Amino acid sequence: MANETLFPGFRTFDIATSGTTIHGVTGGSGPPLLLLHGYPQTHVLWHKVAALLKDRFTIVAADLRGYGDSGKPATSADHAPYSKRAMALDMAEVMTALGHDRFFVCGHDRGGRVAHRLALDHAARVQRLAVLDIAPTREMYRGTTDAFARAYAHWFYLIEPAPFPERMIGANPDEYWLKKCGSGSAGLTPFAPAALAEYLRCFRKPETIHATCEDYRAAASIDLRHDNEDNGKKVACPLLALWGKNGVIERCFDALALWRERAADVRGQALPGGHYLAEELPEAVAERLVEFLKGA
Repeated sequence: MANETLFPGFRTFDIATSGTTIHGVTGGSGPPLLLLHGYPQTHVLWHKVAALLKDRFTIVAADLRGYGDSGKPATSADHAPYSKRAMALDMAEVMTALGHDRFFVCGHDRGGRVAHRLALDHAARVQRLAVLDIAPTREMYRGTTDAFARAYAHWFYLIEPAPFPERMIGANPDEYWLKKCGSGSAGLTPFAPAALAEYLRCFRKPETIHATCEDYRAAASIDLRHDNEDNGKKVACPLLALWGKNGVIERCFDALALWRERAADVRGQALPGGHYLAEELPEAVAERLVEFLKGA
């Protein structure tokens, strides 16, 4: 089993939420830390960081709905089942089921967007929030440039109406995954063979391809509406933003300035890597997380 190899000593869970079933692992000891992955990956993204933090934190690493071995609810015309609000509610309910009333959360990529919404919608429960290699969704769309659109073409391709992108990706999902995730400065070297095999196993499923497209369709529609309905409300807890010095966020956005539009207490820095920081620079990520979270 992949989890026995990548998360030795951790327990696997499948928890029914009000909207789907969430798969993941938990282990370690100390205050609870929820770890959320990005596209097109699974909770396995965190295996290196979890090994470094399990003696300090009770780790919960979960597959977002639509990803990995979590459920893939039927969608709707407004894409609400794949809104970050729905995904965040899943995670709040998972943490309740595991007995964690208040917790830290760190999200990479799409998981960072879920974590952002979690800190807004469930503010009393999120003690500190960390995000890896993202700026806020609404502000990134607002600041779209030619350079950003070329680098993140999938943001605009995946939101095309179904089933066009699903059919194109489904024709060769392995090639798509490897090109998408191997195009950065580090290529495919950050991905352990067991992790890579798990990513491809999950992404080959047609229902995963469709659900992950729905994640992006929601981001370009209902998620923006939810952002606007916040009426300027900011994340109240401290927020740490880390991003790759060799990545798109560094080239195209002022991450700290944009996060300060959405959160009251922001700090962060670029790390000397690319997009997949948790696998490329796990020691640096773990070190920054410990520094940040111990301030609670």
